[in-house]
Amino acid sequence: KELYCGGCPADQGTGYFHQDKGFILYNNSAEVATIENLAVGMVDPFNAHAPKKDWLKDGKLEYDGKGFIPAIHGIWYFQKPITIQPYSQIVVNVNGAIDNTKTYSKSVNYANKDYYAMFDPESGYNHAHYYPSPSELIPTSHYLKAVEYGQGTGWPLSTFSPAMFIFQTKGVTPHDYATNVANIIYAPGAAQTKVNANLRMPNEWVLDAIEVFNTAYIANSNKRFPAEIDGGSVQMTNKMGYTLYRNVDKEETEKLPENKGKLVYGYTMGVSTGDPSGIDAEASIKNGAHIIYMDTNNSTNDFHERKAFSIKGK
Repeated sequence: KELYCGGCPADQGTGYFHQDKGFILYNNSAEVATIENLAVGMVDPFNAHAPKKDWLKDGKLEYDGKGFIPAIHGIWYFQKPITIQPYSQIVVNVNGAIDNTKTYSKSVNYANKDYYAMFDPESGYNHAHYYPSPSELIPTSHYLKAVEYGQGTGWPLSTFSPAMFIFQTKGVTPHDYATNVANIIYAPGAAQTKVNANLRMPNEWVLDAIEVFNTAYIANSNKRFPAEIDGGSVQMTNKMGYTLYRNVDKEETEKLPENKGKLVYGYTMGVSTGDPSGIDAEASIKNGAHIIYMDTNNSTNDFHERKAFSIKGK
């Protein structure tokens, strides 16, 4: 439903804070959703505008049409099956599972018993600035575990332009799949070192994805997801506290009989174009409405840039 990864302005007027990333998973249906072996990854390269173009050949992705994507650096996975009620969500912290607003007022408060957190120092992801001890309100059963096959002490989800996805392994746990060295791949011609290590991720396991281009580097940006996973991209301006929020499916949302008189229009949180539906999803949810979001597997159609993370103030 939403990805916050670009950081926010620091209070002192210079610099910004970015160790407060997070995202929201949402059940876009009227059915209870229970998912086992749910995990999170990102695609090589870290930034869409990065000079590293090992997977590109003559403007085409080398793995396009081959049934897999390269998941760089490491993956995170939920410890047990996740259940999300109809039209409900779970919040997942990537970095800084604490009340960051105590230090940076424009940041995010993740001190909440219902939230989940990526926290697994034993995996190698143990950088103190990225992974302070989570708020005591977050139960340890809500910690995501990790497998790190890349180089470094933090999962480097881009603050500029990530290509992030959620997936579900079949017939094997995420841990067992990611620790099997037979599943590690490298871009053509790249040195076979931890710096360049990727996990071969079957396309059929990918549940959803978001492709992000940074507004300052559009001309130099390249797609990392093949069209069958994500056919477009959403633009993001980092360092401003902005978030990437899924557009409302106006037709399907207005069709729901229980939404009569509950939908709020006149959405004003969009940074530029905003949500084409004009529906203020968060205000409508507070009003008791059920929201159905766009899901066309095309980030251009499905997302817009929002002025603030929707959990702020909650």
